[in-house]
Formats: sequence, structure tokens, C-alpha cells
Amino acid sequence: MAHRFSDIEHLLRLAAIFIAGIVLFVAVRAVLVPDDFGVLGHYRAGAIEDNRQRPLVHAGAEACGECHDDVVASRTGGGHESIRCEACHGPLARHATEPSDQAPELPDAASVCLRCHLPAVAKPEAFPQVDPAEHAGNEPCDACHAAHAPRLEGS
Repeated sequence: MAHRFSDIEHLLRLAAIFIAGIVLFVAVRAVLVPDDFGVLGHYRAGAIEDNRQRPLVHAGAEACGECHDDVVASRTGGGHESIRCEACHGPLARHATEPSDQAPELPDAASVCLRCHLPAVAKPEAFPQVDPAEHAGNEPCDACHAAHAPRLEGS
């Protein structure tokens, strides 16, 4: 039985498949990737304006400090000094612009403290980690610890 194709024909067919794949990839990429992608880095430059159109939900610690300077002072030198207000209190932009309109809820100390302080092997050993059942029983964290300066007196 004679061979119908020579070796060069196999290579040409394989090359044609690769070339067709590359052409298809370039065509699909041209259709699906926005024109402004990659202009300012590895993202779509128009995303900046898209994000600008979204309403602000976070006020920032500076806005909180304008009215709550007593809380800022109580946090100074404490274990939570570097933690920003909205990490525990949630987004507060509406409260910052209209304080009487949107009073924020105080966080539940039993759950908000444990977001950071539950034991986990991934945390550094020096980071305060507590097992709530062993540490305080059924008492909430703020029964013994001040939320903004959590270190106990004498420790």
C-alpha cells in the first residue's frame, strides 16, 4: 500500500492549523478586549471613570476624627491605633456627610473582635489570639476591654 501523503504535507497541515488558531485568537481578542485596555497598565483605563461614578460609601478615618477627636485620642498608643474606624464600624460616608441623618450602629463586640482575634495558624504568634470560650466564657469582649484601646490595665 502506497503512502498517500508525503511528510511535508503533514507539516504544512499542522502549520495551517496553528496559523488558523493564531488568526482566530487575534480576531477574538480584537473583538473582546476594549481599546483602552493596557493604556495605563494592565487594566482598562475607563475603569477609573467607571469607579468615579459609583457613590462613595467610606468616609475615611480623617472624616471620623473631625467629630470624634476623643476617640482618636483614646486610640493613640493603643493596640487598635492603626486600625481604621470603618474596619469595625462599617462604611460611614452617609454618616460623615449627614451625621443626624445616618447614625451608625455600634458593632457587636462579640463578633467584630473575633474577626481578627480568633486563633489561626496563619497569624503571627505575637498577634493577640483568643479562644472566646476559654478567654471570657459568655462575656462580650467589651466587658473587660475598651474597644479603642483594648489593653487591660497593668498588662
